[in-house]
Amino acid sequence: MSRIGKKIIAIPKGVKIDVHPGAVEVQGPKGKLRQALPPGIGFEMQGDQLAAKTLREDPELGKFHGLARSLVANAVKGVTDGFRKDLDIVGVGYRATAKGNDKLELALGFSHPVSVQAPDGVTFEVATPTTIGVIGIDKEAVGQVAANIRKIRKPEPYKGKGVRYRDERVVRKAGKAGK
Repeated sequence: MSRIGKKIIAIPKGVKIDVHPGAVEVQGPKGKLRQALPPGIGFEMQGDQLAAKTLREDPELGKFHGLARSLVANAVKGVTDGFRKDLDIVGVGYRATAKGNDKLELALGFSHPVSVQAPDGVTFEVATPTTIGVIGIDKEAVGQVAANIRKIRKPEPYKGKGVRYRDERVVRKAGKAGK
């Protein structure tokens, strides 16, 4: 049994949990998520707490115990608080422009602007032209959208230009040394 999987998930006030075979539905003030479960893992309510349990048809399936608990805990956190990834844009002339809550237009040194459309449940927030906030209730979707934006122009090691996460540290290289 996994150390992570043994931990109990505390259910905050205002969150409703429906346990189905193979899935858990979590509904809260920010929205509703349905988290599919790996085979061999189930959940049971214990008052205002949720516990993961292994259904021991196959001992090999116990390795998903901690994963399933983490996925459901992230769903509970998402419908109560939500998730946010902040990106910084570094470079002369590099900027982001919001076109509504779900569309971005990025100028990243290409000959054309790059448009990014957010999937359902994810929104963008552009506080300044060089900062982007990716916000949503699904942790996986928020992280994937942020990674896709970063992939358009990764930070390069010589001048550090590009799109980076707020807490990312770019290791800089020395340029050519002339004689």
